[in-house]
Amino acid sequence: MIGLGVGLCAAIAAARSMAREADSGTVLTGAAAFTSYEKEKPGVTRKITVADLPAPFTTKSVAAFARIVPKPSDAWPQTLPGFKVAMYASGFDNARAIRMAPNGDIFLAESDPGKIIVLHGMTASGQAESKGEFASGLHRPFGIAFYPSGPNPQYVYVGNTDSVVRFPYQNGDMKARGPAETVVKTLPNGDEATGGGGHWTRDVVFTRDGKKMLVSVGSRSNVAEGTVDDPQEKDRADVLEFNPDGSGMRVYASGIRNCVGEAIQPETGDLWCSTNERDGLGDNLPPDYITHVQEGGFYGWPWFYMGDHQDPRHAGQHAELRDKVLVPDVLLQPHNASLEMTFYEGTQFPQEYHGNIFASEHGSWNKQQRAGYEVIRVPVENGKATGAYEDFVTGFVTPDGHVWGRPVGIAVAKDGSLLFSDDASNTVWRVAYVGGNQ
Repeated sequence: MIGLGVGLCAAIAAARSMAREADSGTVLTGAAAFTSYEKEKPGVTRKITVADLPAPFTTKSVAAFARIVPKPSDAWPQTLPGFKVAMYASGFDNARAIRMAPNGDIFLAESDPGKIIVLHGMTASGQAESKGEFASGLHRPFGIAFYPSGPNPQYVYVGNTDSVVRFPYQNGDMKARGPAETVVKTLPNGDEATGGGGHWTRDVVFTRDGKKMLVSVGSRSNVAEGTVDDPQEKDRADVLEFNPDGSGMRVYASGIRNCVGEAIQPETGDLWCSTNERDGLGDNLPPDYITHVQEGGFYGWPWFYMGDHQDPRHAGQHAELRDKVLVPDVLLQPHNASLEMTFYEGTQFPQEYHGNIFASEHGSWNKQQRAGYEVIRVPVENGKATGAYEDFVTGFVTPDGHVWGRPVGIAVAKDGSLLFSDDASNTVWRVAYVGGNQ
């Protein structure tokens, strides 16, 4: 390293050390598993357990909202050796959830302007061939689902913040072939402007047999402050079940503060949720999580978290529920804002990735040391998550702590590459496996 300078030599040494750590398969556990963006690097794996949780209020609760800046000219998403990140499409307005249609088209929700966009085809260099507006005039759309499952769906379902609608659809449609039909007329409204509030995203999936529709509805409040049973939280912090025509509503699972992303595990048919937990208990409490969701299961909100841990803001309340609280499968960084998730069923990535979960981490605001702003991989073995997760795509935070990218939606493209949306740079990124051809 003659002539390189002390600073550059140190940087190279640190990079080599990080690479050795990633290659060694080391899993960070205990206190070392809690992190900040400065320690998030592709290949670093962490495993947080219930035994690692600090006591409430070990640190003060803070508001540390990210300052969103334009992408610096020298910035680019970083990923593992053998993979390459490229820009699939850009120029969106609030790019949020994405889903792949059976024919390979990518549907994207522009939530704030109330639109669904279709991205068609892929060029030889990995960009979308064309872009069209499928539907507009929606009310903060987010979740997108095709029904029935299989190669020839008849409808595209969309989760508005206060309803579920569907459009008639045939493969290849770049524009809805008919007006929206309201299927679920009333969901708890997540829009402050129209008298609602709180978490506003509504994801939509269908069970593997196609008989039921599952809709996630986040809580209105952080932790139902001030009352034991807040009537404004009715049918919230739940996954709701409906028939495909919108009838037969019931609560499928409860106590899930904000299941932003839903996915059906292809091999088991289980529903999984990517969940934002509560704020205000300190930097490292409680973890966000990804978990399979049991029918009839209760996950604690607002009285308990991570099993039988009582939220001190509800001390002594609903003791009869303590032993009923389920512990999630994968505990993530607290306040990471885990959003959409998907199971990797493609064939482009190496075999070890098949069946694994990829999830978008939008990034923290209630933590002194910023964390998240990445895409993670959750290893799954024999249909069950190992409890660990790996940093897969990072690099969205500048050295001075400002943010230029925030992952939201995530989907597997028809060619097996991984696509994820970013509502800060309003881009859809593509991660392809290129082996040694980088």
